[in-house]
Amino acid sequence: MKKCLLILSVTLFSGFSALNSQKILTLKECYEGASAASAIAGDRNAHFAIWQLKDRNLIKGWLPSLDAGGSFVYNSEVIDIGSSLGSLPVPGIADAIKPLPHEQYRFTVDVNQVIYDGGATRGARAVEKSGLLLNQKQSEADLYKLRSQINTYFFNLMLLDRQKELLNNYLELISKRISSMESALHNGVILKSDIDVMASEKIRLEQQLKENEIRRNTFMKILSDLTNIPADPSYELILPVFAGDLPSDLTRPELDIFDLRKEQLEASLQIINSKRRPKAFGFATLGYSNPPGNNFFRDEFDTYYVIGAGLKWNIFDWNRSRNERQIVSLQQEMIESSKRDLINNLNYLLDAKNAEISSLNLLIQSDMELITLRKSITATAESKYENGTITASELLNEINSEKQALINHELHKINLAMAKVEYLNISGKEIE
Repeated sequence: MKKCLLILSVTLFSGFSALNSQKILTLKECYEGASAASAIAGDRNAHFAIWQLKDRNLIKGWLPSLDAGGSFVYNSEVIDIGSSLGSLPVPGIADAIKPLPHEQYRFTVDVNQVIYDGGATRGARAVEKSGLLLNQKQSEADLYKLRSQINTYFFNLMLLDRQKELLNNYLELISKRISSMESALHNGVILKSDIDVMASEKIRLEQQLKENEIRRNTFMKILSDLTNIPADPSYELILPVFAGDLPSDLTRPELDIFDLRKEQLEASLQIINSKRRPKAFGFATLGYSNPPGNNFFRDEFDTYYVIGAGLKWNIFDWNRSRNERQIVSLQQEMIESSKRDLINNLNYLLDAKNAEISSLNLLIQSDMELITLRKSITATAESKYENGTITASELLNEINSEKQALINHELHKINLAMAKVEYLNISGKEIE
């Protein structure tokens, strides 16, 4: 019996550290897979493509515009200069000057060129650029929410794997105990009810292993859907490595989002200010008409052109621009207030997570003491059972208590790793 207990102690601790031929899967690989596979990655590419198209259109606003047009006009009444001058004492003047035509035909090509737009285009480009960066940071923030789901399933899978190792070790121990007890029963040393106690425990362990397998397959399928990593049962999940102390500064993408929103508002001020600045433009028209241009005395088709420049300046807008600037200022104050609230909330979460990490470290230290004591108690129970002073059920209770102490120890280690990962996610840091 003591030999069986020694085998248990060795297999429990060696089983956790032994390397095998399984493929390794890290939490960072899961993050990377989720980042590449999620719709969020596609959104980032789409946002960039949209920004490129918008920026190109804004730049093209400085290119000359080219428009073609045509018209037909019929005037029921036109100036008849000949008739008006017929009363003058000039022979034949009425016949010499023909009346203006009733019909007018016009075909034109118009060119317009912005010379100065008051900074409106520059401001609009700055707004769109800030919008792109804001959308990219929002995608990063959305990925942090996705990481929280990945953490849940990844660490639950790790716990299931540790439980499986323990259950298999105890199943082996119980099986060996049953074999030795069958020999003792044959020799009339023990009762069959003792074997029944161990046999029922064996069935219970086999059921737990089956439940463990079902849950693992379910969690692995969900993790695979989130990360696009194949749901391979041979994967060995590895705990993240934490080098040095946990950081205290905040680099969450949500904080950058607030800053980018302020930048976007600053850029919008350029557009607002441009409304009160003068606008300069040039224009040219090449036409083919009857009468040509403004020469109404020619009743024939011919070409003509018009060139010029213009200036437009909104001198007074009834304080609309000033009101818009005040709106921007209030929006900036709201953003700054929301940023402060987020920082306070994140620091509160970091403090709570630090307390959890400290508590788990203490639990892990006490776990080792408890496991040592439980092993001693189990060894004593083994001796008592061999001497016939306790029943098989009492021995089994001590074995299960030792098993639960080991399971709790693994649970605390995994919870500690998860707490540290969550701490890094809260602060906005990447895991190794």
